[in-house]
Order: sequence, then C-alpha cells, then structure tokens
Amino acid sequence: MEELAIFGGTPVREKKIFYGRQCIEQDDIDAVVNTLKSDLITCGPQVEALEKMLCEITGAKYAVVVANGTAALHLAALAAGLGEGDEVIVSSITFAASSNCVLYCGAKPVFADIKPDTYNIDPASVRKLITPKTKGIIAVDFTGQAVEHDELEAICRENNLFFIEDAAHAIGTKYKGRPVGSIADMTCFSFHPVKTVTGGEGGAITTNDEQLYRRLMRVRTHGITRHQEEMVHPTDALWYNEQVELGYNYRMTDFQAALLHSQLNKLDKFSARRKEIVKKYDEVFSEMPEIFVQREIPESDTTRHLYILRLNLDKLTCDRRQFFDALYAENTCPQVHYLPVYWHSYYEKLGYEKGLCPNAEKYYEEVMSIPLYYSLTDDEVEDVIHAVKKVVAYYRR
Repeated sequence: MEELAIFGGTPVREKKIFYGRQCIEQDDIDAVVNTLKSDLITCGPQVEALEKMLCEITGAKYAVVVANGTAALHLAALAAGLGEGDEVIVSSITFAASSNCVLYCGAKPVFADIKPDTYNIDPASVRKLITPKTKGIIAVDFTGQAVEHDELEAICRENNLFFIEDAAHAIGTKYKGRPVGSIADMTCFSFHPVKTVTGGEGGAITTNDEQLYRRLMRVRTHGITRHQEEMVHPTDALWYNEQVELGYNYRMTDFQAALLHSQLNKLDKFSARRKEIVKKYDEVFSEMPEIFVQREIPESDTTRHLYILRLNLDKLTCDRRQFFDALYAENTCPQVHYLPVYWHSYYEKLGYEKGLCPNAEKYYEEVMSIPLYYSLTDDEVEDVIHAVKKVVAYYRR
C-alpha cells in the first residue's frame, strides 16, 4: 500500500490541482483589450450584444446582465414583489446568496430538503412546506443538473407561486431538450471564474415576461428610466431621466461583457470537455463501493459545474475531514459545496436550527468537490483518479 503524503509518503503529483479554474485564451484577451480601447467601457454595445447572445443560447425572450450572480438573485426577488411577511422555499444545499436574496427583501427563506441521490431540491419536501404565506420557490440546479421542472412547475401552478431558477451552475444545461434559462419565470446565472464561462464576475437574469424584464432593467440602474410610459412626469427631452422606484447600481462593464461574450462562443467545447471528464470519473468511481456517484435524472442534459465525491463512510476507517486532508496532501485539492445554508452562524442568530433537512445534513458530512474544468488535461484527470484511489485504499475497512 502506498504511504499517504499526509503521513510522509510521496504525493501523487508535484503541483497542486484545485477544484476549478478559468480558461482564458488569446481571443478572450483580445476582446477585452479592444473594448478598453473603444469609446464606451460600461453599459455600452458589448452589454447589449451579450444580452442578445444569452437570449439565443437559452431561448429566453429577454436577458438582463448584471454585476454578479448575487445581484441577479436580488433583482429577481425584487421583481417578484417579495416583501415583509412573505415566505420563499429555497434549496438547503447551495451558496448563501440563494436565500440571502430573500432576506434582502425582508421576506423569510424556508429550507427544503434535497434528494439523497441527485442532491437537488426534493419536490416532495417543497410541497410539505407550503403555507398561506408562501409566495415562491427558488430552486438551484446544483452541480449543473437541472431541477425537476415538471414537478416544481406543477406545484407553482397549483399554489399560484413564482418560480426562480438559480442556474448559477447550469449554463449550457438542458431539461427535456429545452435550455435552462427559458423555462422558469426568471432564471439567474453566475459567471464567476470557476463557472463554465466567466466574465471575471458577472451575472444575468433571463425571462419570457416583458413586465418582469422592464422592471429588472430599471432596478439594475437605480430604478431610473428613460421610457416615457414608465415616468410619472413624462417628457420627450433628450436629457431627461426619472427615478420611479428604489433600485441599485448592479450594472456590468462593457469589458466584462466582451470577455463573457468571447467565452460564450466556446460554451459547446467547454461543455463537451466537462462531460468527458465527468464520464471518466463516473466510470471509475461507480466501481468503488467506498464512493457514491451522483445520480443524474434522464431529463437533464447536464453541463456539470462541480463533480461531487461522496464517501460511503461505512466502508472507510476515516471521516470526511481526514479524507479531505489526505487528498489535499496528494496535491489534488478539493473543496466542499456546501454547508447547509441554515447552519451558518448568521442564520442561527435568525432562529434556524439543525435538523431541518436530514438529507442535506447527511450529504454535507460526506462530500467534497474534486477538480473539474475545461483545461484539466487527461494526465491530470488520471492523477486525480490515482489520488482518490490511493486515499481510499489506505482507509478501506
């Protein structure tokens, strides 16, 4: 048995591989430089071109690009009309922004449990949480896999709820052949560097509803409009604009938009490579009783953002922390996605307690994300697999 690096053995590889990273190529750099040399570097033609491209990719009628994915969620919650006394059912395994956006509006997040095999929000759990105060659902396409749209949409129709899809992980994913971004009332994207495509930062909301679109455009820019039909005191003066509601400065720069536009031109190849790596991991890890492989529903054609390594701790002599540290010492550097949101100390202060979502809590104790990104080479993929096998062999019961 190979001695683990954490105990003084030789690591599988010399250089560290982290769980995610961006791929910036010369055409991306050229797009940014050309925009920086142009007359407009914020909220100009590149932003408009990006919004048009997002509509083409997702099939949505409208797209609004914003500063980041959190801004997208906040604006979607505002456009949905959330306020004091409202409740919104939210995924429990997600980045905190998915529920923070509810708090920003003065409403209350209510956490639904996940399915133990797909790690996505469980529609059965959602149904049990609906009350007269429930106004909507924010469901996360966790790891990039589409949520169960048919079931969630049926719940929303039956109870007159809005449906916001948090697709921060899921650009390029399809559900029953329909691109994510064209299905929910509003869909929110994130373009952080570890995502499939990046603008450095950046986010977007897509929708098919013109009224939602117009409000999103206003609240993105301070609640100010130049459209006479939206003004209280309309005029055709070219200089005039009017703040008609309280909004925010959530705009994206033109050079970020140029980078993201260039990245989206490569979405198909980025997606294909991620699928190749996921297939290789699945083939190897599905043969190992010490590891559970995430189940994918047949309706989802998934561009995976994260690859979750879930440990069958009954067959190992270590806990998740020991496994994580050993893998890190082998220079395969994982991350954990995510702490159940209501376990954060801020949410504890709001009165949330452990035990709300048993599947989510068990999931958290057993998982880590291993490297998955476009520029991961075949040799690096093999090194990751070797490292996982080495740690499993050492701790196998």
